[in-house]
Amino acid sequence: MRDLLNDLESGSHLSDPDPIRRAQNQMRQNLPKRFYKAVKHTEIQEGFSVLLDGKSVRTPGRAPLVLPSREAAALVAGEFDAQRDVIDPVSMPVLRLVNSAIDGVAPDPEAVIEDVVRFSGSDLICYRAGEPAGLVARQAQAWDPVLDWACAALSARFILAEGVVHVEQPRESVAAVRRWLDDRRDPFRLAAIHVMTTLTGSALLALAVEAGALDPAEAWAAAHVDESWNAEHWGDDAEAVARQAARRRDFDAAVALAQAMAD
Repeated sequence: MRDLLNDLESGSHLSDPDPIRRAQNQMRQNLPKRFYKAVKHTEIQEGFSVLLDGKSVRTPGRAPLVLPSREAAALVAGEFDAQRDVIDPVSMPVLRLVNSAIDGVAPDPEAVIEDVVRFSGSDLICYRAGEPAGLVARQAQAWDPVLDWACAALSARFILAEGVVHVEQPRESVAAVRRWLDDRRDPFRLAAIHVMTTLTGSALLALAVEAGALDPAEAWAAAHVDESWNAEHWGDDAEAVARQAARRRDFDAAVALAQAMAD
């Protein structure tokens, strides 16, 4: 699967898509010292720019880091300002997402759209447990409203399957997801949708959150119904909990960017 939204920074501490291993790699690196004192964001002709001691920021690909909204620029500026003695890229998920949008998505938005569309063809919320009854009910409670939203907003009906055997979704429904994404070709919006999709395993959850039809916390909980059920009955796995927390940080960054685009 082609993923243009892997970390694009040149540092090896951001080279692993798994957030836990990435953080571990980062800890073995010497982080750069904070070299600036003042952080601000300002409006320019092309949009909004982040300034460090009056100098504009560039992406790892050397493109000007220009944001489409004041709210988005404020998010990035806030991450820069929150750095203390050193600059820790792991603690700057919005910046990493913005860099990916500019350097990776903008030159080829179609690749990102295709990836999200592929997720919708085997969406998490379409694959249901056959038992136990409590888990079946919990999945239905969390997922059925999202399918109802997709039917109403996208005119897309999705077929449910029991277990993990692949079910072919109607072409019209997958095409409806593409049309929805075609109206959201802005690279920052697409980048946010893609990250939410890959982290939840569900294009439909991501689209509902981006559209403001689903609360982000409810979406995250919906994406982890099975994990929550298992934890309740078998106990938590410390490594899994830490991994989920790191992924939640990236999910929240994508939500924040999407909301900044909508404001």
